[in-house]
Amino acid sequence: MTAVQDRPVIIVGGGIGGLAAALALALKGIRSVLLEQSAEFREVGAGIQIGPNAFRRFDILGIRKAVDDIAVFPDNLIMRDALTGEEVTRVPMGERALKHYGQPYGVIHRADLHDALLQACRTQPLVTLRNNAKVASHADNGGGVTVTLADGEKIAGDSIIGCDGLWSSLRELIVADGKPRVSGHIAYRAVLPLAEVPETQRENNVVLWAGPKTHLVHYPLRRGELYNLVAVFHSNRYEEGWNSFGDVAELNERFQNQQPQVHALLNKIESWRMWVLCDREPVANWTKGRVTLLGDAAHPMLQYLAQGACMALEDAVCLAEKLSARRDDSNAAFLAYQQERYLRTARVQVMARVYGDFYHATGPVRELRNALLSGRTPEQAYAGNQWLYGG
Repeated sequence: MTAVQDRPVIIVGGGIGGLAAALALALKGIRSVLLEQSAEFREVGAGIQIGPNAFRRFDILGIRKAVDDIAVFPDNLIMRDALTGEEVTRVPMGERALKHYGQPYGVIHRADLHDALLQACRTQPLVTLRNNAKVASHADNGGGVTVTLADGEKIAGDSIIGCDGLWSSLRELIVADGKPRVSGHIAYRAVLPLAEVPETQRENNVVLWAGPKTHLVHYPLRRGELYNLVAVFHSNRYEEGWNSFGDVAELNERFQNQQPQVHALLNKIESWRMWVLCDREPVANWTKGRVTLLGDAAHPMLQYLAQGACMALEDAVCLAEKLSARRDDSNAAFLAYQQERYLRTARVQVMARVYGDFYHATGPVRELRNALLSGRTPEQAYAGNQWLYGG
C-alpha cells in the first residue's frame, strides 16, 4: 500500500449514511476520519421503516442484534381509506413475509438506528470520529485530497465521501444542479408515549390512512413504548429545514372530514415538528476524481417508499466493497460504486413520487386505487415489492 493509500478516507457528515460508510470501510480494513459539523453526534427525527433490504446490510455491518433489540416488527402493513374507514389492503409481515424475503420488516426510531451505528463505529480503531468539524473547502490533487475546516485546520486523506445530505455542498461542486426540488408536500411528525394513544388504536401494525391529498401513518416504536405519527398533506407553505414547528390549525384543516380515528390521533398532539418534502432529479454521475457522494447527497428521495436510510445503508456497503477491491485507484472504485447504484436509486426516487400520488389520490383515481389494492393477495404484494426488498 502506498503512503497516499494509507491515508484515511474522509467522510463528510455524521448521519446514518456517514456512520454506515465509516463502519463498512473499517470492516474492510480501511481507515476513515468522519467529520461532523455539529457539537455532538445525534439524529433529528422520529420513526422510520426499514425493509428487508436494510436488514441484509445490518447483518453485514454487524449491528443486527443492536437493531433487533430496539426495533418493532409489525404484524401487518395496512392501508385504510381516511374518508370511509374501509380497509383497502392488508399485507402480512412477520413469519409470512420473512419466509418470502428471507429478512424481516421493521420500524425503528431514527435516533436508535443512528446510535447503533455510532456505538459500532466507536469500537472500531480504524474509525476516527470528530465533532465541531465543519468543512470549508477541499482540494483534489489527483494523488490525494486535502480538506480545510472552518477553523483553518487541514486534513489530508486518500479520498472524500460526501454524506452531507439533501443540501450537500459537495454535490453542488460535482453535479451543480442548484437547490432541491420542492414537492409541495408537508410532513408533520410527532411521537407519543403509548399510554396517550387511544386503546382502540394501539396495534402492532404500520397503518396508513389514505385521504385526498393527505395521509396519516402510525406505528409503535422502541419495543412498543412509543407511538410514531406522521401526517402528510399538500401545501404551498415552504420553510427550508427539517425541524420547524408546524401549524396545528393548518393540519386540522387539511384533514377535515376524515374518519374519527384519524382525528383522535391528531388531537393528541399539542406540538408537531414539520418538514418540507424535497427530492432531486436522478443523476447518473455523482463522482468527480477522488470525491463521491452517498445517500441523500447523491439521490435524495421522497419518503413514500420509506427507503432513504435503506438506500444509504446499501450505498455504504457497496462503496466499501468497491473501494476495498480497488484500493489503488479511488476514482475507479467510486465510478464502479456509482455504476452499480445509480439505476437502482433512480428507480426508488421515481417510484417514491408515484407512490405519493397513489396514496393521495382523489376522485376516480382513489376509487381505482382501492379497487386494485383490495383484490391483491399477500403473495402478489410480496412479488410486487421484490425489486425493492430483494435488492
